[in-house]
Amino acid sequence: MTVELSAEDKERLVQAACLARKWSYSPYSHYPVGAALLTRSGKVYDGTNIENASFPLSNCAERTAIFKAVSEGEHEFTAIAVVTANAGSPCGACRQVMAEFGLDMLVLIADADGKIHREMTVAGLLPGAFTPADLPRP
Repeated sequence: MTVELSAEDKERLVQAACLARKWSYSPYSHYPVGAALLTRSGKVYDGTNIENASFPLSNCAERTAIFKAVSEGEHEFTAIAVVTANAGSPCGACRQVMAEFGLDMLVLIADADGKIHREMTVAGLLPGAFTPADLPRP
């Protein structure tokens, strides 16, 4: 069940993602991304993209935020805000990682000015997602 966020909560999450975007390490793409993840416990974890000269070793902002939260014991997420210069959408890898933790998570996609361009659930971003329910149980 998707949780409704107030306009103030959405704004707070987008602003946290805007701030995180400033810490981006993106010397190759020059495409800084910031993310802010709201957990069901009310904590916010931020993340930014971190590039590497060996491109496959780079990490996206969304996954950075999720991995930070998981490493702190959080596994239930309410919403994530993603901020790029042009309100770019999360990549496939990030969509799949989001799906691992719930298809009902709200995704806010905003531009560098903090204007939200799209709101949808992870299920809307990744229809037919492969989830833990698809794996056989022993």
